Amino acid sequence: MNTLILAAAAALLAAPAAAQDAPATPEQMVLPGATLAPDCGNLYGLAGRAFCVSAPLAGIGALADAYVADLQTKGWIPAGGEDNRVVFIRRRDGGGCDGLQMQAFYDTSRPAGPEAVGYLGFGPIPGDVCAGQPAAEPAPQQ
Repeated sequence: MNTLILAAAAALLAAPAAAQDAPATPEQMVLPGATLAPDCGNLYGLAGRAFCVSAPLAGIGALADAYVADLQTKGWIPAGGEDNRVVFIRRRDGGGCDGLQMQAFYDTSRPAGPEAVGYLGFGPIPGDVCAGQPAAEPAPQQ
């Protein structure tokens, strides 16, 4: 299951929807300034469940911006998020959407000084993230 999730994240990050026949290897998805972090820093149980890269904590924001720009060239649209998290969607040719999230994090048990390492974790959102929401059930009449 963990390998399947990593493969899905690799396929989603790798290329535009029309060119997903040959997904990139994890090494090909590492942008300049990032280091492949297969263990995701052994934080939050992400090892084996997400594709992660690391960089000095001071530069993780700029690296996140670079990944957002790179993902946009691959057809991903930033569609939401919150502090330290971006949710992306990409429309499927046959209808519906794929979903992907990017999460920035670091080891909060260590000082956040110059030697600190930050991480970006990427993982697919299962299902069709553009599927219509179920209709609200009418309120019971009293």
